[in-house]
Amino acid sequence: MNDTKSQPALPDRLSCNENSPYHVEEIFEHNVGVRLNGKERNDVEEYCISEGWVKVAAPKALDRRGQPLLMKLKGTVEAFYK
Repeated sequence: MNDTKSQPALPDRLSCNENSPYHVEEIFEHNVGVRLNGKERNDVEEYCISEGWVKVAAPKALDRRGQPLLMKLKGTVEAFYK
């Protein structure tokens, strides 16, 4: 018998931050990859396929709560399971 779980469909918008309304816990049980303009990115915090952007953490800048500031990069976004 095949006991593997089927992978849920990837949403249009997904965030790694647990406090975000776009965070879906079931998705993160699997390995998710994101491509921006054909290059695979490993530092993506949030993405939106329909609007064509990803958010990545700034290298050193922090907000007043100690969280890294996010930079928005635009282009063609593809999300996939690894």
